[in-house]
Order: sequence, then C-alpha cells, then structure tokens
Amino acid sequence: MFHPLTTARTKIRMLSAEDGFLIQDYYKDNRDHLRAWEPHRSESFFHLNHQLELIRVAQLEWEDRRSLRLVALDHDEQEILAVVNLTNLVFGPFQAANLGYSVSHRHQGKGLMREVLEPVLAFAFGELGLHRVMANYQPDNRRSEQLLQGLGFVREGYAKAYLKIDGQWRDHVLTALIAS
Repeated sequence: MFHPLTTARTKIRMLSAEDGFLIQDYYKDNRDHLRAWEPHRSESFFHLNHQLELIRVAQLEWEDRRSLRLVALDHDEQEILAVVNLTNLVFGPFQAANLGYSVSHRHQGKGLMREVLEPVLAFAFGELGLHRVMANYQPDNRRSEQLLQGLGFVREGYAKAYLKIDGQWRDHVLTALIAS
C-alpha cells in the first residue's frame, strides 16, 4: 500500500478507477504541451477505457514492485497537476529505478515539479531503499536539466537516438541521483 504524500500545494498518490476522468482530462488538456517530450500517443490513449486500463496495470505493477506511478493533485483532488513515475524498479544488488515526470502546462515554471519530486525521491531512497534513481532528458529541455541539477542529479552520459519521442528517435542526457 502506498500512503499519500503531501506538499504545500499537492497531494501525491496513486490513481484509482474513480480517477479515470481526472487523468483523461490531464492528458487531453496537455496533449500539445507534452507532445515534444513523450512517445507518440494514439487517439485511443486519450479515451477513458484506455486510461482505466493503465490505472489497473499501474496497480498490478506496484503490487509486484515493478513500478510506482503517481499523480500530484490539488488538495481538493479535483485536478491533476503533475505525473511522476518510478519505473523499472530493481531490487537486490542494483536497487534502482528510472524517474519520469510531467507537469501541466498551467503549472509549469512555478516550482511545482521540484515540490513534488522532493518527497517522491525521499520515499524512493527511504521507504523503497533505492540506491540510484536515473532520469534522462532531451538536450534542449532546459527546464528538466535545471530541475534535475537542482535536485542533485549528476550527468553520467549522453545517449544518441535513445528514445522514440513524438515519432522520432531523440538523443538524451543521462543523469542519476545516488543515495547519500
């Protein structure tokens, strides 16, 4: 069971089936904003049934300790402000995960993503006992570069044609944060 985290402006928690319309609204409202940073999304991705299936899969993956998919909502839980994912969770000698995130276009540039990531990373290193969290960004994504640097992530490499984003293979800067 994941217990919600709170910040000054948000409540961070997993989604349930009752949140289907909220996450559908988030992705529809941010479709153009996120296009340059995320994989190509088919039209079916924006349908409620697809979002409900993604919620179901996220719950199963958390039960299996393979990923933790979270949203940051306003305190009234009427709007999703940001999405945070810890994927490819690995325990044993590696103890690591990949970090992915997005913030609503209406809340970008207000320090919200940092506010959300700080307690999520504390949970990852504390409760989950991770040693390493890796986050990658496209070289022209200055906001992510500054955010990750501010959180203490260190550049570890550069990967050519690393991920297929919006239909094209894109280079990425590879970074990691290691538990102190």
